[in-house]
Amino acid sequence: MPDTSRSALPRQVADAYVDAFIELDPITGTYLGDKKSSGFLPDYSPAGQEAVAALARETLARLDEAEKLPGAESGVERRCGRLLRDRLTAQLAVHEAKEGLRTVSNLSSPAHEVRSVFTVTPTESEEDWAAVAQRLRGVPAALDGYRASLALGLEHKVYAGPRATNTVIGQFTEWIGTERNWFEEFAASGPDALRAELDEAARIAGEGLVALRDWMRDVYAPAVAGAPDTVGRECYARWSRYYNGTDLDLDEAYAYGWAEYHRLLAEMKQEADKILPGAGPWEALAHLDVHGKHIEGEEEVRVWLQNLMDEAIAALDGTHFELAERVRKVESRIAPPGGAAAPYYTGPSEDFSRPGRTWLPTMGADRFPVYDLVSTWYHEGVPGHHLQIAQWAHVADQLSRYQATIGGVNANVEGWALYAERLMDELGFLPDPERRLGYLDAQMMRACRVIVDIGMHLELEIPKDSPFRPGERWTPELAEEFFNAHSGRPADFVESELTRYLSLPGQAIGYKLGERAWLLGRENARRAHGEAFDAKAWHMAALSQGSLGLDDLVDELSKL
Repeated sequence: MPDTSRSALPRQVADAYVDAFIELDPITGTYLGDKKSSGFLPDYSPAGQEAVAALARETLARLDEAEKLPGAESGVERRCGRLLRDRLTAQLAVHEAKEGLRTVSNLSSPAHEVRSVFTVTPTESEEDWAAVAQRLRGVPAALDGYRASLALGLEHKVYAGPRATNTVIGQFTEWIGTERNWFEEFAASGPDALRAELDEAARIAGEGLVALRDWMRDVYAPAVAGAPDTVGRECYARWSRYYNGTDLDLDEAYAYGWAEYHRLLAEMKQEADKILPGAGPWEALAHLDVHGKHIEGEEEVRVWLQNLMDEAIAALDGTHFELAERVRKVESRIAPPGGAAAPYYTGPSEDFSRPGRTWLPTMGADRFPVYDLVSTWYHEGVPGHHLQIAQWAHVADQLSRYQATIGGVNANVEGWALYAERLMDELGFLPDPERRLGYLDAQMMRACRVIVDIGMHLELEIPKDSPFRPGERWTPELAEEFFNAHSGRPADFVESELTRYLSLPGQAIGYKLGERAWLLGRENARRAHGEAFDAKAWHMAALSQGSLGLDDLVDELSKL
C-alpha cells in the first residue's frame, strides 16, 4: 500500500487504498482507465483473496487514526470515512465467511470479469494490442486461481448452488464455441503486425477456459448437485449489508415489496385497459409484443437507443440537470453474446477518454419492442446510471477517488437509476400507454425482485392476501412461476433473472429499496425548503456527493 503520512485524513487514506487495490486488481485499474493495468489480471486464488482482505484490514487501521485528526469531522472527510469503513467492513465480513470460495453466478464471477474486461481494454494502437496479448496469455493462470478457490470451497463444504453452476457451465460452453472461442473472436480485430501473437495468445486463453469448464462439469457440478440454491437468513443478511450499505429489516423490506406489488398492479391494469380494453397487464404486453412499436435489426436498435439517450440529454440539460460537456457523452453498444439477459452499463474512465456505455444483450433476437426499451434506457443511460457515475467521475477532485469509483454502493446506484425511471415518468417522457405500461412492468419486476429474492432465500410465507399461492412458502420453483406470471419478458429472461437472484443474494433488492431512499430524501428536502425547493439544484448536489450507503443516503439527501 502506498505510504501515507500519519497526518493523512480519511480521503487520503481512501485514495491510497484505491492505488493499492489496483495493484491487486488490474481489472479495476482498466475500468478506471489505468493503461498500466492492461496486460494483467487479478489473482483469484485463496492467497489472492487474502491479500485483498489484508489490504482492507490495514486500511481500516489507518482510518482509525485518520478520524482522530483535526479536520476529519468536516462534511467531505466524514462522508468519505463512513463510506470507506462501511464498505471495507462489509467486504471483510463476506471474506471471513468464506463466500469468496463459492463465487458462481451467471452475472458476476471471476470468469465473467476476465472476459468482460477485454471489452473495455484500450485497443487503439499496436502497443495497446500488445498489452491485450499479454493479458490473454494470463487468462489460464487467472482462471486456475479461481478454480483453486472453488476447490478449497469444496473442502470446506462451502458450495455454490447447482442451478447457477449448471448455467455457468453452459455459458462457458457458449464462450468456447465450435470453431473459434470468444477470445479468438475478440482478438481477430487486432493489427496484422501482431496477428500471430494475438492468435496464439487467444488460443491459450481459450484453453484455460476449456480447462475450467471441464473441471466444473466433471468435478464441481457433481460435488454440489445436492446443495441448496438458497442461502438462508444469516448469509442473506451478510450479503444484504454488502450490497445495500445498511442492516435491513428484511421482514419489513419483504412487506414493502408486496405493498409496491399491489400499488403497481392497480396502475398497470389502468394502462392495460387503454391498450386492449378488458385485458389484463400481461395480456396487453403480449399484444404489444406482436402489434406494438418495434425496432428491427441489431444495428438499428443500437442507433435507436443512442438517439434516445442523446435526446434525453438535450431535453434535460439546463432544465432539470446542469451537465458538464464530458458528462453529456454516452455510447450505446450491443453486449457480447454468452452473458446474462439483463442490459448493463459501464462507466467512463477517470479521464473520460473512454465514455460511459450502455450494453444491450440481444439474446439472438433481431426484433425489439419499444415498450421494453425506453424506461430501461432511462435507467441504464440517461438520466440513470450514466448521469450518476459520470458525474462522480467529473467531481472526483472535490470528493475522493474512492468515493467516485470503487466505493460505489449497489443500492445507491441502482436506487438512483430506478428513481431516474420514475423521474422521467413524472416529467412526462412516457406520454403514451405503450411506453408507460412498459415502465410499470419494469417497476413491477423490481418489486417482484424484493418479494422473491428475500422470500426464496429466507423461505418466507406468501401473504394471505396474495393472488398467488397464499399461505405457501417460497421455493425457487414457485418464484419462477410467480415471475413468469407477473412479467412481460420472455421465459429465458425470467430463468436468467432467477438464477441471478439465487447466486447473488441481496443484490436485486437494492433497486426498489434504494429508490425508496432517494424518494424519501427528496421529499424531506422539499418539505424543509418549501416553495424555495429547486429540483435541478437538488439533483446536481445529490449526484455530486459520491457514493453513500442507505444508512447515510436519506440523511445526506434530506440536508441538501
